[in-house]
Amino acid sequence: MFARSHRLPARLLAVLVLAAALLVGAATLRGAEYDEQYTLLLLSGTPRPVWPEAVFTAGEARAAEQGQTSLIAIAHDLRTTDVHPPLYFWAAAGWRDLVGPGLVRARLLSVLLGLGTLVAVGVIAGASRIPPVLAMGFTLGCYGFAYTGAIARGFALAQLFSLCGVALLLAAERRGRAGIALAGGLALGAATFTNYLASFVGLAALAWLIWRRPRAPRLWLAAMLGFALFLPADLWFFLPQRTSRVGQFPPFRLLDSLLLLGRDCAGALAGGLPLYANGTWRVLAAGAVGGLLAGLAVLIVWRWRRLAPPGPRLLLVVCAGAPPAGLLLLGAVFDTTPIELRYLAFATPFAALLLAGAVATLPRRPALVLAALVLAVQAASVIGLLTRPETMQPARATARAAAAWPDALVLIPRGNDGVGIIGAFASETPPETKLLVVDRDEPPDHIRQRAAGARRVVLALLAQDDASRDTAHALLAAFGSRPCWRRIGVGFNVLAYARVCEGD
Repeated sequence: MFARSHRLPARLLAVLVLAAALLVGAATLRGAEYDEQYTLLLLSGTPRPVWPEAVFTAGEARAAEQGQTSLIAIAHDLRTTDVHPPLYFWAAAGWRDLVGPGLVRARLLSVLLGLGTLVAVGVIAGASRIPPVLAMGFTLGCYGFAYTGAIARGFALAQLFSLCGVALLLAAERRGRAGIALAGGLALGAATFTNYLASFVGLAALAWLIWRRPRAPRLWLAAMLGFALFLPADLWFFLPQRTSRVGQFPPFRLLDSLLLLGRDCAGALAGGLPLYANGTWRVLAAGAVGGLLAGLAVLIVWRWRRLAPPGPRLLLVVCAGAPPAGLLLLGAVFDTTPIELRYLAFATPFAALLLAGAVATLPRRPALVLAALVLAVQAASVIGLLTRPETMQPARATARAAAAWPDALVLIPRGNDGVGIIGAFASETPPETKLLVVDRDEPPDHIRQRAAGARRVVLALLAQDDASRDTAHALLAAFGSRPCWRRIGVGFNVLAYARVCEGD
């Protein structure tokens, strides 16, 4: 059923059309996210805007995203203000010049890159004797893949480079061509110049080539050369950036990290389905999803010798295991817990390929039933990605709640960097909304003094980092128990107060 046929190109095209519709839908429907604001502001030449001390409007905040900059300025700003290499941002700058500014337009670049990644999955599947349509379908259904293919960050580009590099190394190992190996190493190196964490897959793929062809040093030396050509540039950016996000993650604890890793691996494959239920139903949903994923892992082990030839299946398993193992090692070495679902998305295409290979080895009817079950669960997960607020960051829901008091002054935390919280909220609220940015160390009396001209205030309690959590407490202290301010409403992440006398 899953074998190649004359209808395969039409089926591949159908998967790509479905993928385009899904990813464009996610890019259009999902609310603005914290990290995406840095992308937009960096491309406008204002990576760390200085917000006014006085009241300003959301429209004025959005205007900061309309500027122009250069590739050299982007590189300089990244070295001094962020923790990422520049390749994605350079590509996004060119894309912005082509299609114009704006969050959804920026996201469409990731959509295009995600489609390219699916094509690379199909190529790897064909080279591994795995049904390409099934592998592409399972990859598309992975929440981590769909999510990173619809946000304005560099994950989709790094994923594309990684998959292309793996496909080229497979071809080089099979044909014995050093030129192909060099191209594969260059692609894997370019992935690291897009996102440092892509190095986990790159190193795993290079180790696989050495293991498979130890007596053909020209192959793996060519691949290593291509990969190494990007290391000086990686270091030139990484070394000045390495201390810029100290404290971003909690300290490393092995048991906590393993539990978090298990949760986020499950989320990357099957999404947040348990989040849509409450109480006992949530526990049952989590158990059902966990049981399904465990069963699929057992299936891969059971059908291991049949799912692909020895070389490709070893490559797929090391590339699938490299991101979670690498994050654990990184955390242990640097005493941090850098485990997030989007980082684990680098493993999802390889897990999908392994699963497709295992399912295809089953008899026709069990294969059909199991494939339909997996795709149905994934479809529900992806529908949640498009529609459910539980899977989205809080800017949109908070802005909609604050809109219940359109004449109020919205007090919003600056956050750690003055970018993610303010930019996302401003992009989701009407342009005439009045904003006042509050720092984490402002005394309550000073906060009330700055809001003295307002008859109504809305506290946007967006606690998304350490600084904003501290600010949320300060905002509550400033208005929560003052005799001249009365609470008039509660919404998602917001509290509204009205002035009832002329005191503070």
